[in-house]
Amino acid sequence: MSDTQHMTSTQPSSQGHFPVMLPEVLESLQLRDSATYLDGTFGGGGYSRAMLDAKDCIVHAIDRDPDAISRGQPLVDAAQGRLHLHRGAFSAMEQLVGSVAPFDGIVLDLGVSSFQLDQGERGFSFRHDGLLDMRMSAEGPSAADLVNNETEQKIADILYYYGEERRSRRIARAIVNERTRNPIETTGHLAELIRSSIPRERPNFDPATRSFQALRIAVNDELGELERVLMAAPNLLAPGGVFVVVTFHSLEDRMVKRAMARLSGRTSGPSRHAPASLHQKQRAPFELLHTRPLSPSKDELRLNTRSRSARLRALRRLSSSGEVS
Repeated sequence: MSDTQHMTSTQPSSQGHFPVMLPEVLESLQLRDSATYLDGTFGGGGYSRAMLDAKDCIVHAIDRDPDAISRGQPLVDAAQGRLHLHRGAFSAMEQLVGSVAPFDGIVLDLGVSSFQLDQGERGFSFRHDGLLDMRMSAEGPSAADLVNNETEQKIADILYYYGEERRSRRIARAIVNERTRNPIETTGHLAELIRSSIPRERPNFDPATRSFQALRIAVNDELGELERVLMAAPNLLAPGGVFVVVTFHSLEDRMVKRAMARLSGRTSGPSRHAPASLHQKQRAPFELLHTRPLSPSKDELRLNTRSRSARLRALRRLSSSGEVS
């Protein structure tokens, strides 16, 4: 990305990266000068760049992918002290940037970045043949380790719970049978194995889609990371600060929806048979910005098909009282 380019959701960088639902993210954050923001998923830098372009603000950004941190250094230089990058998991934001808090806004884009998908050697996509890796941090066990070493039952459970794959047992059985003959070490090998073991549901939907999603979630503990960050991020917001989360599949969206409902007091109240003290209504410390999640615009869907499953939810902090749990 050039140092002067102002990115919008309809303007990819020169490397093809689209910051998903960027206009909706910026509007939800309600940016202002002299404020401090946290981009918890720096990725290609689209959100961070847009925030810096929009207002004279300070942005701290987190990413556990070392490639993303390296790729962001020119933007750090161009921002002249207004952008600070931190390498680590966003669930560790209290340790990474807690000393900078409170923030006037925090944003998370939970999708895999276009850079990761388009680099076959990273092993995230079944569209590019490469080593079966999928590690966002380039550390720990890879997807190849998982499919070649876990039990058939464990693999089936991963595919079913994280990918919502109804044919998980059939795929797991095919994986275990294949690895006894040949280790499964590339994305192409795994994708073809899945395609040959289950029927194609509909045109333009690859049978390997759900399984690759499931393996990526498992390798990177994505749902565990999300659960932890949903606990951490609200505590780092200033009064009036906004927490924005863009999700890409139903498992993530359900977790975000439930967490934000709880924080905004939209969960069900106590039983009418409970002690009277439990019925004393306390004002929730947060409010929802949107009663329903926002979806990408038609213009964005036309230019960036990868955004089709994106959903945006946002929460504003009303009070400064104590930590939330």
